[in-house]
Order: sequence, then structure tokens, then C-alpha cells
Amino acid sequence: MSVVVRRGLARFTAREAGRQTRHSFSFGPFYDPERVSFGPLVALNDDLLGRDAGYPEHEHSDLVIVTWVVTGCLEHTDPLGTTRQPAGQVAVTATGSGTTHSERAAGEVTRFVQMWLTPDASGGDLRREVGTPDLSAPGWVRVAGEGGLALGIAGARLDLADVAAGETIALPDAARAYVFVVSGALVRSSLAEPLAAGDAFELTEHGGRGLGVTAAVPTQLLAWSFDG
Repeated sequence: MSVVVRRGLARFTAREAGRQTRHSFSFGPFYDPERVSFGPLVALNDDLLGRDAGYPEHEHSDLVIVTWVVTGCLEHTDPLGTTRQPAGQVAVTATGSGTTHSERAAGEVTRFVQMWLTPDASGGDLRREVGTPDLSAPGWVRVAGEGGLALGIAGARLDLADVAAGETIALPDAARAYVFVVSGALVRSSLAEPLAAGDAFELTEHGGRGLGVTAAVPTQLLAWSFDG
């Protein structure tokens, strides 16, 4: 097994009026040849928007965009219409052969984690689904992929977990896994020194099979698992 720890403080940070984004992978003018992608995952952007701030209409094509709203409420507009996505909701948007959309914080400061993935097939029509996972259940909760919202990426799965202080959770059993600390903190383990919000594990060569992490305080984790 191989473990790489990505520290949140080392992320690329972009700041503009009313918004801040911390990029976990190379993005736009920020480039690091060792941080380009992890399997089909090509972006993990931790966004903070001021009240009513956001991103004006822009274009995307041949991407699967997964958006998890952590706090506040995100308003999303595309050719399918305008929807509000409050904290606790996840959206999967398949951009198909091309679309435009805009995003803004709907009346309150909003934090969301947005992830971009490369789909198995290019082209097609715009598709968008929204779900509200029940994180009161113990352990990992399937959000997207097999058993969750459709991704269109074979062998890709997204899980979320709210972990109580002192609780231990097993890491995903997959060939490769990317585990991101959305909020809270993890205690020191055999994998790394303590991890804080914004830190991440990259697990390859049998993923996190048989390993667990323990929350130091109430902690939310997000995990991508890939079979190949």
C-alpha cells in the first residue's frame, strides 16, 4: 500500500472579490506536475462564497461535476433551470458535449466542495441530479456511483461520513481511494500525523483496505473510491 498525505495548507489558493477557492489539484494558472489528477478525479475545489457572490455564466464540456454543499445555500442555473442547493445536498451534473452554468451563494455565506471527473464517454446531453444523503447512519453513506446518484464512470464511488469524536471508521476498501477531511480533525495514526480540515489521503496499491482513522472532534469525511 502507498499513502500520500496532501496538506490543506499546501493547496493552491485563488482569491477574487467575494470568493476564495482552495484547489487540491492543478487548476488554471496553478500547475504542479505531481498534482494533476487522481484516476478520473481532475479537480477538487474547496469554495467559499460571500453572500450573493459567485461565478457568472461559463462553459463546461465532457465533465462530471459533483458538488457537495457544506454550509449555506448554492444557487445553480443552467439550461435545465435554476435550483437552490442547501447545505447537506449533493448534485451531480454531467455536462455532456457542452453547456453553460452559473453559481452563486443564495443570500448567505456558502461553502461547497466541487469535484470534476472525466466521464467514460464523451459527448451526450446535459444531465443533473440532486440528492440529500442521510449522514445520521453510522459509517460511510453512498452518495454517487453504484447505489447513489449516477456518475457515468465505471468503478467510481463517492461516500460521505459524519464521524463522532473518538469514533474510528474504516477507510474505503478499493484499489485506490482519495479521502478528504471536509471539517473537523483526525488523530495521529499509522498513516500520518494528525489531519485537519482540508487535508487528504491518497491511497493506492490496495487502497485503505483494513485500515481505519479516528476522529479527534466531530469530523466529516469525503471519500472517492476507484476500482482501477
